[in-house]
Amino acid sequence: MTITDFSYDLPDERIAKYPLDKRDRSKLLVYRNGLISADVFSHLPDYFGEADMLAFNNTRVIRARIEMVKETGARIEIFCLEPHEPHDYQISFAQQHSCQWKCMVGNLKKWKSRKSGELGKRIVLDGGAEIELQAEYITRSDQCHVIRFSWTGGMDFGSLLDACGCTPIPPYLNRKTEEIDETRYQTVYSKHKGSVAAPTAGLHFTPQMLQKLSGKGVKFSEITLHVGAGTFRPMQQNDVSQHEMHVEYFSVQLDVIRNLLANKGVLTAVGTTSLRALESIYWLGVKMLENNTGLENLHLDQWEAYSLPQNIPIEQSLKKVCETLEINQQNSVFAATKMMIVPGYMFRICQRLITNFHQPQSTLLLLVGAFVGDRWKDIYQYALENDFRFLSYGDGSLLEYSRFS
Repeated sequence: MTITDFSYDLPDERIAKYPLDKRDRSKLLVYRNGLISADVFSHLPDYFGEADMLAFNNTRVIRARIEMVKETGARIEIFCLEPHEPHDYQISFAQQHSCQWKCMVGNLKKWKSRKSGELGKRIVLDGGAEIELQAEYITRSDQCHVIRFSWTGGMDFGSLLDACGCTPIPPYLNRKTEEIDETRYQTVYSKHKGSVAAPTAGLHFTPQMLQKLSGKGVKFSEITLHVGAGTFRPMQQNDVSQHEMHVEYFSVQLDVIRNLLANKGVLTAVGTTSLRALESIYWLGVKMLENNTGLENLHLDQWEAYSLPQNIPIEQSLKKVCETLEINQQNSVFAATKMMIVPGYMFRICQRLITNFHQPQSTLLLLVGAFVGDRWKDIYQYALENDFRFLSYGDGSLLEYSRFS
């Protein structure tokens, strides 16, 4: 399989650089029963029945970009990707004096003597209080850098990022973060801090729409997958099998897995991140069944799902996960996934997917190709011919899994 097979011409003017005035006024492409049609996202509830379920990713985007200025005037941008020490997101955000994060660093060459040098920043809070922030270069790790942050004032690191960082909008927007991004590059149901990119399929939802769906009897389930910067990383090799997939961390509560087991209607994943987490849960259950393992070091490698037994019923896998949690008196599964979903993959959990329109030659377009088959070409051509807006701030689609079309 070659990535050039998943290419299409995306003119720059079709990329949505800003969100619409109203979240739910975006267009909605609908693919079901093998047919493609256009609608408005505010009409989404019309496609759901009372037995159906929506699965949301409730991650919250952090203000991960910090700009530091050297005495020489050189500007160094530090982009926080994921916690290094302590490794747990919530524990790291709760630190009040220091922590280490894996970061990307802009203008790194200007950070001379970085092995022993520090960068400083004075932050003035509302009310006049001041905090001194220091950033120290520690080492290189994989494709990023480990930076130690230390600060005065006793503020927790999560609040510190809110005070001095800015929202990391996608690089393909080719503009700086603006005030509108602080609210609109965030879903209305976001809860748990940790993402450096928004689960953009959820940006179209409003509180009113959620209320209307709930009023129809549609059930909601929430998972948390912290979206990493790797979601924007282009494919470097034409051979898809040679691409190294980024790792993302997620958690799913026991009650959510029980709800999945009890669900009798159509399950729709809101976004590729929700889909990836739910599919990963299934395969972790298969691993537990195969290896008689518990909750230690739960991790799914890039191609592991394709080598595991393919005939384990969904109920058997999910029940194993539930039983393992109950035995260990745990309320949530915490795991990491590198699973790469490509055409030929058979989806286990979700029958429908809500997603935006993705970049050419991207892993997300490969996932869409796995979900709808070769019809992705017709779907994207239809979107281009009917003035749909593309990428993070663009329009949405409701896609039916090809096995049901």
